[in-house]
Amino acid sequence: MRQWKAALAAGLPTVLIGAMSVLGTPAAAQSTPDLFEQVWQTVDDRFFDPDFNGVDWVALREAYRPLALEAGTRADQAAVINAMLDELQTSHTRLFTPDEPAYYQLLGVFLPGNDSLAEDLRRAGREASTQYTGIGLFTETIGDKVFVRGVIDGGPAALAGVMTGDEVLAVDGQPFHPIASFAGRAGEPVVLSLRRTADAAVPTEITVTPTILDGAGMFLDAMRASVTLVEQDDRQIGYIRIWSYAGSQYQDELETTLLFGALKDADALVLDLRDGWGGAWPGYLNLFTDRTIGFASIGRDGQSVAYASGWDRPVVLLVDGQTRSGKELLAYGFREHDIGPVVGSRTAGAVVAGSVSVMDDGSLLYVAVRDVLVDGDVRLEGVGVSPDIDVPFTLEYAAGADPRRDRAVAVALEAATETAP
Repeated sequence: MRQWKAALAAGLPTVLIGAMSVLGTPAAAQSTPDLFEQVWQTVDDRFFDPDFNGVDWVALREAYRPLALEAGTRADQAAVINAMLDELQTSHTRLFTPDEPAYYQLLGVFLPGNDSLAEDLRRAGREASTQYTGIGLFTETIGDKVFVRGVIDGGPAALAGVMTGDEVLAVDGQPFHPIASFAGRAGEPVVLSLRRTADAAVPTEITVTPTILDGAGMFLDAMRASVTLVEQDDRQIGYIRIWSYAGSQYQDELETTLLFGALKDADALVLDLRDGWGGAWPGYLNLFTDRTIGFASIGRDGQSVAYASGWDRPVVLLVDGQTRSGKELLAYGFREHDIGPVVGSRTAGAVVAGSVSVMDDGSLLYVAVRDVLVDGDVRLEGVGVSPDIDVPFTLEYAAGADPRRDRAVAVALEAATETAP
């Protein structure tokens, strides 16, 4: 069960490297000469579909190998390899290098308790560590510009006032890179140059202090930091964002928060599954069953505290195109079983099970090793789950606006009002 849930941690989050091609490190100095061959052979051995999704896998090797050999940097070589992997048109199939936050976040999913993976990393000359220095951003490259797609709750960027939709221009006057810009600078303030409107003549400069982020724990901290009660029209709408669902600790935290914690008295809930990593187990939907029981604990003084065994009030699910893998199974279940309305945009359609392998140079190869069907014959890979309420959103220069969250809160408020005694 644990291995299956880890495999469904699935969704490759698009933590893009930025506008440049990255780190300028010669490929020959940082990668083994046979990295391309090792990736190709691992996919040939492990990819779930023996027909390789209808592509000629041998022909792709012949087409891309010369390009990989000509690559001048590690990033360029990885880009060639990933272009080849993209030809498979399948999620959970990508090469990650230590030059990107997703490398450490993926290790945060698979490394805890996995002695074999740790040994493979040491054999490749890499420390078995999930830590890196950063400020807590997801970015997206549009054209030749880098925009903030997500600001991780409670992280340095969020505390400094970085907003979704900001165009990232520079860090201390140098080109932005999510790893190199902050490496070795934990606790040292840096100046982040941003453009908040397309016509801004002068950049906005924000001082932010990088910290050591841990791919194995940062998303649980962010989940806790996201918890909010929105008070409106004499109702309280609870909100919580699950950036990663890759582990039972996230469901445990959700249940504790809803049944005993800060959101236990909320009139309705917005459950935000946008961005980040997947990994959710379909059984997590049992929290929202209508077959709950109420119970009370009574102390010696006669004081009684009431609890419920599940969430029995309205719930709205918030998703977008970065909601992936196991999270999509929850979105599917919400729709199929009428648990609550789904708001946002169509999910990623990234629902296969992946496994990670360490390459000889220490990079990580994520490979789709099992297909996934739901309800017998429904395949969500490449399809996704469409929302009940589609809310358009333009990322560029959004100035922190979040119309999808706003709409989800409004829907939850309406449901809370309708069900009020």
